[in-house]
Amino acid sequence: MGELTILSLGWGVQSFTLAAMVAIGELPPIDYAIHADTGWERSETYVFAKRWTPWLKEHGVNVIDIHDKLQLQKMFIDKPDVSLFDRWNGLLLPAFTTWLNGKSSGMLRRQCTNHWKIQPMRRWISVELQRRGLSKSPGIVEQWIGFTLDEAHRAKPNDVRYIINRYPYLEMFPQMYTRQMCIGWLRDHDLEVPVKSACIICPYHNFWAWRDIQLADNGDWQRAIDVDRAIRDKRLNYKCYLCSDCRPLEDHDFNCMTLW
Repeated sequence: MGELTILSLGWGVQSFTLAAMVAIGELPPIDYAIHADTGWERSETYVFAKRWTPWLKEHGVNVIDIHDKLQLQKMFIDKPDVSLFDRWNGLLLPAFTTWLNGKSSGMLRRQCTNHWKIQPMRRWISVELQRRGLSKSPGIVEQWIGFTLDEAHRAKPNDVRYIINRYPYLEMFPQMYTRQMCIGWLRDHDLEVPVKSACIICPYHNFWAWRDIQLADNGDWQRAIDVDRAIRDKRLNYKCYLCSDCRPLEDHDFNCMTLW
């Protein structure tokens, strides 16, 4: 293990299961479970995190919430689109786009994960290493990521030498775990199963995910509509959309079964 071991805690099924496994001693202790909060998580995720953070801390898991301060500052002003752009006015979301004649032109490059999760976490790690008097020597940080067998193709080395990515579900058990096995583990231990962790404005949502957000009736759907409207004309010669069918979110009724 490295000098510093952290878990990327997204508060979804896989990452919460890892944190719970550490809490009850089925996995080795870690230094921190870090949640990089984009500010766009589902309301259910924030409620779940508030409910289960005390339990994890009582069981020795040090949960830390980190934020991109500039991102949060932008979100508090009364313009829902401002936080979605980088310093060069490039849209961070991988929005679906059409030409002005309505023909599809693909998706924009995804930059949001780097801006809102990876970079804030690396800044926090840098400060923590300095606090401990440690340099960024190769492998000094071990970062646990909750990819299961279903998404093993996403398991890759970190692109900085001082952080080693570890994938406990693929490496630390006699049998590699699937997401469904994580759900079963939580239920076997009388622990709550969280909703899928994802930003409410993520263009990678399928129709079922959009349907869940719309039917939740907790304000998340309106926030997504506001963003979808705000990005529409922010690229010259393109129209931008959150939904893959390149229609405004407000025109959808995902409870209409004819969509399926």
